[in-house]
Amino acid sequence: MCATCGCGDDGGAVITLAGEGSHSHDGHTHEHSHDHEHTDHDHDHVHDHSHVHEHSHAHDHTDEHTHDHSHDHATETITLEQKVLAKNDLLAERNRGWFAGRGIVALNVMSSPGAGKTTLLVRTIGDLAATRPIAVVEGDQETMLDAERIEATGASVVQINTGAGCHLDAEMLQNALTALDPPSGALLFVENVGNLVCPALFDLGERSRVVVISVTEGADKPLKYPHMFAAADLVLVNKSDLLPYVDFDLETFEKYARSINPSVEMMTVSATTGAGMDQWYAWVRGQTF
Repeated sequence: MCATCGCGDDGGAVITLAGEGSHSHDGHTHEHSHDHEHTDHDHDHVHDHSHVHEHSHAHDHTDEHTHDHSHDHATETITLEQKVLAKNDLLAERNRGWFAGRGIVALNVMSSPGAGKTTLLVRTIGDLAATRPIAVVEGDQETMLDAERIEATGASVVQINTGAGCHLDAEMLQNALTALDPPSGALLFVENVGNLVCPALFDLGERSRVVVISVTEGADKPLKYPHMFAAADLVLVNKSDLLPYVDFDLETFEKYARSINPSVEMMTVSATTGAGMDQWYAWVRGQTF
């Protein structure tokens, strides 16, 4: 069990390089073992074993058997959480240095399920692939479905299946990069697991964070999920072609988003029709080290 967000640990992420059948179990990538320069992690996964035993049974043998079960579990849990995030942040900095050394711009794309991240990336790859190499890391709990959609565009893609996990972390990305081996100067999109909570907690070493929100989700999402919007560098309001058919107020959404993150950039797009995508492309081209 993850001490930070409570997601399950069922044996580690499985990494699959689309189109070649190379798998990585428990974070150990087989084949494609180029020098990543920062693979000296010790796999000291931190699990919270601080089970709280209530012991509320009415035992009759209370004479001289006064067991003290008043362990300070709150303090222990906080310490474990700090260790998990500290280790992640260290690996994220190594990823960041690896990207910088190769001139790779990594964008962490986050959203709730169904907001249109994959559709956005498919259209983006189709429109920008002629100008620079593009690679994608796909994050999902199960299946290769999104990776197969990306592979069909011709872009290099690796799938991370997290099992019971609800987010990607820096170590997962590090191992995925070993399999993917993006070329120098590439644009790397990391499509995180669909979730507006946990991915906001974990730095991956990315250049910027992009939050995609669909107009079908409601304008109150920034107030309900403030940590995600506070972490965003850019918010894309997607599926704008559906605005005439849904109850979504753009001004209200922007007001709520800026109440959480006053400096966040915001754009309205439709990955389906292409509306507003040129503005998104200009922002992507402007992402440099």
